[in-house]
Amino acid sequence: MQVQVARWGNSLGVRVPRDIASAVGLAEGSRVDMVVEDGRIVISTPKPRYALADLLAGMTPEAMGDAFDWGDDQGRESVE
Repeated sequence: MQVQVARWGNSLGVRVPRDIASAVGLAEGSRVDMVVEDGRIVISTPKPRYALADLLAGMTPEAMGDAFDWGDDQGRESVE
């Protein structure tokens, strides 16, 4: 699909068609990364950034109980 480049203040702008925007999850106010690769402009959605506190929200020792199974003790590593 071809789109037209237009002036936007001192910069240039490109409109992203609705079907393309929805296909990659863009909405008004979304942030994107823009780089030049081999003479091409590449616009991509940034990788999500997670905070450890958010990832561990609601985790308790009880919830982690069976998360790791190291197998049977083989020697003196037995932990009481």
